[in-house]
Amino acid sequence: MPARQERWHLKNKKKDIVMISLIVLDGQGFISRRVPQMKRRLTLSFIMKEHFCETLRKPLRNSARKKWLTFLFLVLNAVLYSQSQSPDSWPSFRGDPGLTGNSSARLNPPFKLLWTFKTGDAIKSSPVIANGTVYIGSNDGYLYAMTSSGKVKWKFNTKNAIEAAPLFLDNTIIIGSLEGVIFAVDAEKGVLKWSYKTEGQISGSSNWTYGPDRKQKRILTGSYDYFLHCVDASSGKPIWKFETSNFINGSPAITGNMAVFGGCDGLLHLVNTDNGKAIDTIDIGDYIPASAAILNDKAFFGNYDGDFYCADLKLKKILWKTGGGGPFLSSPAVFGGRVITGSQNNFLYCFNTRDGEFIWKYRAAGKVDASPVICGNLVIFASDDGRLHILETETGKEKWNYEIGCKITSTPAVTSKLIVIGGEDGRIYAFGK
Repeated sequence: MPARQERWHLKNKKKDIVMISLIVLDGQGFISRRVPQMKRRLTLSFIMKEHFCETLRKPLRNSARKKWLTFLFLVLNAVLYSQSQSPDSWPSFRGDPGLTGNSSARLNPPFKLLWTFKTGDAIKSSPVIANGTVYIGSNDGYLYAMTSSGKVKWKFNTKNAIEAAPLFLDNTIIIGSLEGVIFAVDAEKGVLKWSYKTEGQISGSSNWTYGPDRKQKRILTGSYDYFLHCVDASSGKPIWKFETSNFINGSPAITGNMAVFGGCDGLLHLVNTDNGKAIDTIDIGDYIPASAAILNDKAFFGNYDGDFYCADLKLKKILWKTGGGGPFLSSPAVFGGRVITGSQNNFLYCFNTRDGEFIWKYRAAGKVDASPVICGNLVIFASDDGRLHILETETGKEKWNYEIGCKITSTPAVTSKLIVIGGEDGRIYAFGK
């Protein structure tokens, strides 16, 4: 996607101009703003893709200025999110660099099983979908590319088990193996572009961001060698690595030029992606086995002790936490004022993002280590008892389930045409209409 600039203009009666300028690059945004004094009336004009949208007029009192600007930034965040999502694509483990676990596809259950494919060993990896192709790793050591009808397009041998989800970026699949190697594979041909060796196993998916010039793309991957590694996306050459004091299990979440991740050291790390330097750490006190989700400068995550947290990334502190859950190996999904996550105590929980207030919980017949995906008014997830579930986001009421019949720790990939998930029986399962 080429770079483009989008502007929001705010005018008051004295014709002072407030300009918020948004540069969108491949779905990631960088905001610059000039905000002079405003008075009674503001006009918001929104131009995007050369289309002029409806102008919103709102009389404001002085006390309302801050709330109105807050609203504008929420609009900007929504635009950024919409630019990075397509209902026909699920390019990464949690759908976007912030790991929000949201699909713009809308589900209309019931669904039927369209096809399955048997790999050579258990599947703990999670699928991604791009350009009509499904990509997923297996413990048999192969990265598989499958057509939407369930035929093998190609397979690539990494020579060791794969538990991490792939990342699709610029017609390249990035994936790590338990041997600690990151592979970049041509998404169409299945041939190796480059590889990079860490000194420990890789269990979490890679993520990506821009370098300081906002042109160069970088791959970020956590390893059991205690390091978060940053390499050039086109060549695999190392750029920097950030050392922690224990294993890194999950994927780093990205917001702007900040990477946010936890690990077995019990710390939430905030790292500058430009230079690999620590911004700050927040001490949680117990393992953080999964990935965080970031929305509106808030990070949501759970720990192994059964506590679930919301951290303010600007204030560098915990805003709220809940207790009493089982270990959280599931990465949360967050959208619309709700954060949803699974636990090893068999429950899927829904909390209010503002204060952590409990909204609903759903009891499955097995552990919920797989991560949920929110699709508007519905949420989809898998459980250890071998079922794929779809619930109402609002109430937690079950709308549909399918008994796959084997343990599932894979997270579903969701598009407008396919729902794909892996099972520990070694099969890939695809559902649709």
